[in-house]
Amino acid sequence: MEVFHIISAILIISAVFAYINQQYIKLPGAIGLLLAGLLLSVLVQGAGAVSPQFEALVEERLMALDFSEFLLEFMLSFLLFAGALHTDLEKLRESKWPILVFATVGVMISTFVTGTIFYYLMQFLGNPIGYIYCLLFGALISPTDPIAVLGILKKANIPKSLEVSITGESLFNDGVGVVVFLAIFQIAQLGFANVEGSFVAELFVMEVGGGIGLGLLIGYIAFHFMRRIDHYQTEVIISLAVVMGGYSIAQIFHFSGPLAMVAAGLLIGNQGTKLAMSEQTADYLTKFWEMVDEIMNAVLFVLIGLELMVVEFRWEYAVIGLITTGIVLAVRYFALAVPSYTLGLHRTFAPGALSIMTWGGLRGGISIALALSLTNDMFRDEIVAITYTVVLMSLVVQGLTIEPFIKRVSRRVGV
Repeated sequence: MEVFHIISAILIISAVFAYINQQYIKLPGAIGLLLAGLLLSVLVQGAGAVSPQFEALVEERLMALDFSEFLLEFMLSFLLFAGALHTDLEKLRESKWPILVFATVGVMISTFVTGTIFYYLMQFLGNPIGYIYCLLFGALISPTDPIAVLGILKKANIPKSLEVSITGESLFNDGVGVVVFLAIFQIAQLGFANVEGSFVAELFVMEVGGGIGLGLLIGYIAFHFMRRIDHYQTEVIISLAVVMGGYSIAQIFHFSGPLAMVAAGLLIGNQGTKLAMSEQTADYLTKFWEMVDEIMNAVLFVLIGLELMVVEFRWEYAVIGLITTGIVLAVRYFALAVPSYTLGLHRTFAPGALSIMTWGGLRGGISIALALSLTNDMFRDEIVAITYTVVLMSLVVQGLTIEPFIKRVSRRVGV
């Protein structure tokens, strides 16, 4: 029951701050709740000066929740399915090659370039970290977070084609990024000499191919049953079974749960709502998942803010995090530009699109969750603190300025 009470408290906090933000402050919902969580963290730490027992109790409750497990093994399945459910597959097909290349080649380039630069940065600043652990950092910080992207970009007034490209890429590069992270994690644990190249290839094929295949399979099974009835309550339950059952099956067979949810969500949200449901059922289903998305996003962003309390923070980590934020942005542009110009993909983009995709590629809770999953001998404290700084800067600075940034780029290129 303790976890229930913790989640209840976070939901109450989310509701209160969501109301205050909507009524008075009017920031984008995700950012407003993130800042609310940060403010609450600071207030609790301030109260800790008077009552250390109170601060220790709050920290103990937060650690009992286990942010990494809570997000990666529970919330992520709902959030990715909901995001994919509301994504237009026809528009996604128009950008399929850039999305595919950016979600695979782009993530690989970003992982190794970011990890290498981070390695030399830490050496230069007198805080050396082993190269393999720097690559782990590169892997966890490279994928753009679909939850953050979907939560913020849908409130921003940006061109629809760009929104589809950014959100589509983030839906898929998340799953690929987790697979890359797992492969490097295994190498870090076992050592280069004990890991064969075939292992990495098999892991990639099983996770990515198995995840997408499983998602399409369970999505089709759900489609098959939904087509034979017209009862929105039952069809909503079927969609819940797809998410919870499908994610559990993916974990059992070591397939990518995130990619399975994206594939299932795209199938049900496009083919399912058009061919297997009445207009009323489709409306109920999409509105149900919209509410699930909003509620879980609220909880997640408050949690990200509250995690400040359990991150071992030092000022030098914050400074390194600020420098690394600039590096991550520069490498993001590089990782998009290299395959774009090499394969000629840039010809299909509007002027300034790569700059907008770079600034709109937000990092979020998934990066923090992966960092928290590191073991202590992997420089966990340093990487978690630096990751947290990069994520905060990404969500707050990029998230708040994405719309004016797009307008400025559009004026510059004459669009």
